[in-house]
Amino acid sequence: MSKEKTAIVFATLAMNQTLFFEAVGEALEDVGWRVAFLCFHERSHEYLTMRGKRSFNMFDFHTERREGVDLSIYKWPSLRFILSHEMAAFESYDSARLEAKLCSYLKACETVLEELCAETSTEVIVVQELGGFLSNVACFYVARRRGIDNFFVEPSFFRGRVFFVRNGFGACRVPGPFSQVIRPEVTQYLADTIARQRAVIPVKDMRHYRGPFEKLTDAHNLRRLIEKFVDKHLLGKQEEFSHLSGHVMRHLRMWRNAQEFSRYYHPIPHPGQRFVYYPLHVPADVALTFRSPQYLDQYTLIDYLARSLPAGYLLLIKEHPALIGAADRRRMRELLVRCDNVRLLDPRINNYEVLSRADAVVTVNSKSGAEALLLGRPVIVLGDAFYTDCALVRKLDSLLALPEILREILNAPPQLDPFNIHRYFQDVWEVSYPGELYDVSKDNVLLFAQSLRSVVSVS
Repeated sequence: MSKEKTAIVFATLAMNQTLFFEAVGEALEDVGWRVAFLCFHERSHEYLTMRGKRSFNMFDFHTERREGVDLSIYKWPSLRFILSHEMAAFESYDSARLEAKLCSYLKACETVLEELCAETSTEVIVVQELGGFLSNVACFYVARRRGIDNFFVEPSFFRGRVFFVRNGFGACRVPGPFSQVIRPEVTQYLADTIARQRAVIPVKDMRHYRGPFEKLTDAHNLRRLIEKFVDKHLLGKQEEFSHLSGHVMRHLRMWRNAQEFSRYYHPIPHPGQRFVYYPLHVPADVALTFRSPQYLDQYTLIDYLARSLPAGYLLLIKEHPALIGAADRRRMRELLVRCDNVRLLDPRINNYEVLSRADAVVTVNSKSGAEALLLGRPVIVLGDAFYTDCALVRKLDSLLALPEILREILNAPPQLDPFNIHRYFQDVWEVSYPGELYDVSKDNVLLFAQSLRSVVSVS
């Protein structure tokens, strides 16, 4: 493969993605790569076109019918499964409408990728942020049907580094520990993380780590809402994230939920009280909808986990700090009333304070599981996480075994060697690459572009 002539196709769903991928694309063009953009955001398409970029408006192929689209040629688990992320994320349950939308996107991706492949005898690569929206789904399955590599990008455990997941929605699995030498920068990073109790928050998500009231009253968010309203209702522009009323209503509901949840908040128990910690995942996140769909209903899981604990233990749960109030108010209230050994923590409590005190941590695939491992705590992982195959955690193949494994771990906690823990995180460092998503600073763009060149070259 001649990497200088590789054609990179970026799928973009919003302007922040467009600006970043445009900058990365220019860095790639400087070394001879060809770049194109699949825009599921019409304002982005107009912007790129005005700047002379090769851009395709994916809404030009819109259709209300399935004409010309054979869904049977795509190797997905089931159509309903493919629609499930958008159903949960947008709270839109009209499967016929979603199927028509998917067909439009599939038709658009087939047409565009066929055109791009016909223009070159070299390799075509699709790159997009990890997501389960129908735009992501269509790009991925059309690329794979045509033998085109698709790379999903997602933040790694380390700030300033990313995983590139090739040809799948699953986590970048990192077994181990295998490394024999631990780099000084990894040792320093881990020591600094523990000392400062710093959560792993990617640059792209910084604005989400606030309460619902702060989000509702944020000037930037209000301006973006007005811009989106004008684009949709006055200018007729289309985009993937156009569910404005639903978005506003969800955040108002989150604000109301947060007020009610505050009545149930507990502090971390006193040192004599033993507890297991389950950090709530972001509802409708792709980590659940695609990677571990059997655990999408977290309330049922928490109920079973509470019933699996030995006598004398509490189960502590805490909302994800990026979406405070996003939990279902009715089901959370019922859960707390029915399970008197479950305590809801104030989401503003530092996660490291809870992890460091927990007798065990149970998680589906949250980064909190990796943070707990870093602190030497026993970890039970239920789903598809990058650390699922790590020898230092307990992977659960069947929920039926949960009570026994909990009793075993709590009665005889594993003694984890700090050196082995650091060796494992060295393994994680080695399979991740430098760069942050959507940080358009020159240094980061060049780092990300070089990382993309490296991962494509070895694929």
